[in-house]
Amino acid sequence: MGAKTGLIAYSDVDLVERLRAAPSADPVKTEDLVELVHPGWPRSPAEGSTLFEGTYPPEDIVYAGSFSGVDVVCSRHLMLDRPSELPAPIVEASKGRRLVLHAMHSVVDWLAFAVWEDGLLIRSLSLSPDSGIMENIGEPFPFELPYWAGEHPVEPLEGWPAQGPYPLPFHPLELGEDALEAFFGFVIEGMPDPDELDAEAVELIGFQVSDPDVEAVAARKAEMKAALEAMGPPRMFRLQPDGSVKEINADQW
Repeated sequence: MGAKTGLIAYSDVDLVERLRAAPSADPVKTEDLVELVHPGWPRSPAEGSTLFEGTYPPEDIVYAGSFSGVDVVCSRHLMLDRPSELPAPIVEASKGRRLVLHAMHSVVDWLAFAVWEDGLLIRSLSLSPDSGIMENIGEPFPFELPYWAGEHPVEPLEGWPAQGPYPLPFHPLELGEDALEAFFGFVIEGMPDPDELDAEAVELIGFQVSDPDVEAVAARKAEMKAALEAMGPPRMFRLQPDGSVKEINADQW
């Protein structure tokens, strides 16, 4: 699995149907939307993207679109370990609407999603195998129930070294794809539904942004550097005909 997302969407009625009917984004309202999410951040025009391709923009890029009845923002800065801590102005803008946040990162098997109705948080979940369940607020949605019931256990991969029991009852990215489909009507990986939203057809406007909090930027860079150093040298594996995996060296690649 290699899917990554960092996005929110507001909608006044069914989000998927609004996205399905979305015309071209309103450039003025879209810029106001980016200002809401990143207030005071210097920004300039950048190449746009689509909802399918733009769910995980570069750190200094935001993709957004304000359409009739639905607003969408894709930004890495929306990837919060605890979605309930989404800044108050972003939540307050959901008064009279539904706000959905979806974030996941395949490198660490992390998933977070949350839903606000009329400004009230009704569900928030954030979990990864390394950090466990960081947030679990509200009643699970129907698409979650089979996962919590143990119907999607993570099976060990034959031949993969140093495997212990997976620390969660399911794989976060697998649930993440089901959550993305339930909320936004499409998946990034896995088998698409014939009736799913054509996310490639939802065009988003691009903005280059810069975080004015210099200390926060430096802290993120230091955290990333430390994480990369802790990972150690890369290891390579090759899938075998019997379905197992075997570690190989660079000469065998």
